[in-house]
Parts: sequence; structure tokens; C-alpha cells
Amino acid sequence: MVQSINTKVDLVIDATSHIRMTDYGKIMIGDKGFEFYNKRDAHKFIQIPWEEVDYVIASVLFKGKWIPRYAIQTKKNGTFTFSSKDPKKVFRAIREYVDPDRMVKSLNAFDAIKRNFKKKTK
Repeated sequence: MVQSINTKVDLVIDATSHIRMTDYGKIMIGDKGFEFYNKRDAHKFIQIPWEEVDYVIASVLFKGKWIPRYAIQTKKNGTFTFSSKDPKKVFRAIREYVDPDRMVKSLNAFDAIKRNFKKKTK
């Protein structure tokens, strides 16, 4: 079994990791970091210490009514994408350890096209 990096756990919730293939498991948010454990294979886990988190990116639809997935961008190891049953609970727990200025919305399709158009015209 994998040793947790957390000494105190704030939230445990069912989740899905969208890294390579879809993996089902649980997210654990605690005092030392963000952790994802696969339900079936104990060797498939993700542990991200809070010092390593650069941004938390939320994909927001319908004016904040629905958040289908979110990503954690790290300083060194790239971006990890997840979805869970109650993402607002997850964000509230993460906000205790990550600066709220580092929690951002992802661009929607229209904003991405507009950004690309501005780059090409300059």
C-alpha cells in the first residue's frame, strides 16, 4: 500500500483521473497535498504537494452551475486533470492551502479563438 503524504485529511471524495486512460478512484485533500488513489490498482496514484501546485484550473460551464472537470498545473511535472462528484467541495478544500489568486477558470472556445486572432493580427 502507498504511504499518504498527508497527516490530516480534510476531504475524501470519489473522483476520476483523466491522465492517460480514465482511472476511477478517490481524491484525498489534506494538510500536505492533493492525492488521487486508483480504486483497483494501488500502484496507480498521484501525490501533489501544495508547494508544487502552480495553478488550479476549473472548466466552468453554464455560468458556474456545472464544473465538469478541473486541472492541477504543477511547477515541474505538468498538468493533471480530474473530475469528481462535487467539485465545489473540492475547490473549497483546496482554497485552504492554495492562494485563491492561483485558482482560475479555463478559457471557453470563444475566448480561445479571440486570443489566437489577437496574436495573429499583431
